Amino acid sequence: MAERIGGAEAVIDLKPGSSIPISYHPSFGPHDDLLLLEADDTLVSDIFSQRVTLRGLPDEDAVLCTKSKTFAIKFVGNSNSMFLIPPSSSDDDTNINNRQLVSVLKISPGNMELVEVSPRLDKLKQLLLANPFGAAEVDAMMDDNDDDNNEKKGVKLYTWTDLVNTVQASDEELSVGLQSLSAVEIDGYWRVIDENYLDVILRMLLHNCVLNYWSFDDLDEDEVVSALVADEFPSKLASHCLRVFASRVNSSGTGKWKLEPRLVCLHFARLVLRDEKMRLESFMEEWKKKIPDGMEGRFEMLEGEVLTETIGIETRVYTFSVRSLPSTPAERFSILFKHRSKWEWKDLEPYLRDLHVPRLSMEGLLLKYTRRAQPKADAPPVFSAR
Repeated sequence: MAERIGGAEAVIDLKPGSSIPISYHPSFGPHDDLLLLEADDTLVSDIFSQRVTLRGLPDEDAVLCTKSKTFAIKFVGNSNSMFLIPPSSSDDDTNINNRQLVSVLKISPGNMELVEVSPRLDKLKQLLLANPFGAAEVDAMMDDNDDDNNEKKGVKLYTWTDLVNTVQASDEELSVGLQSLSAVEIDGYWRVIDENYLDVILRMLLHNCVLNYWSFDDLDEDEVVSALVADEFPSKLASHCLRVFASRVNSSGTGKWKLEPRLVCLHFARLVLRDEKMRLESFMEEWKKKIPDGMEGRFEMLEGEVLTETIGIETRVYTFSVRSLPSTPAERFSILFKHRSKWEWKDLEPYLRDLHVPRLSMEGLLLKYTRRAQPKADAPPVFSAR
């Protein structure tokens, strides 16, 4: 009698051009709880090492996340029959006339396919911006006995675990998203700081720079935090202010920081404009009054934050921030072309710079969502909706 190999193993080891008889398994049926998943070797390793998670709420299409990437899960139908054959057991497989017989447990109509996608971070922005941390919460933060303060006010806050369970993004992508929102963890909850309160902290930091003769390019974190704590700001937010408006002088962790002129000037530009439209000359005049001595505000610093429009001989400037736009390309382009029907590249590019779509370059995005026109050979190209 021929040697028995058994079940799925027999099919895996089947040589090209050979065949093997099959039969229905005693438990043959639809088995809706069994799905085929196609994955590359790296993903297979992550799956078997339990380094992946499925994320999404009940009303959302689930995504699969590794440590650093997010994958949409799509069903791909197959016109050919795909047999699911379980591993061998003494009861499943038999031999007929010295030939092995394997049992089919299920016929699958297709398989699940993993497609890398951009993290879905718009929800993160929506959740955190709903309840920014402001001056009114500072007293509650400083009171150790008021742990239930937020619950009493009915304010929904989010821990890291809450965000992982709610936002469809890998851990690394979620961390990058929090960083892009300048979020900070306060008492275990991730918060964005109210712009008005952040303005108060920054102004006091700049005041201390003048008072203590500190160089904008060589700020000692301990000294800065100590001075702001003395001014009754929480140390956590004092450190956070540096991380929002400054960069480390070097990566050795020495605690030295440099205020970034663009970030500081951009902050004051937002405060000047708010939701208004201003004559360009008036805006520049008011903006320069707000900028601290030793820094120079240049209009190029405001790329992706403001736009201009010309009416007659008058040029006006107004806020139009890339931060307010959705992260999905289709929605992003839709809003951009509703705002303006035609864009020159120098104006459009700052609003696309942060878009990162797997397997699609910037040129690919433009081909997919825009029409390119060039009225004259020496004229800049103009983009409109496709």
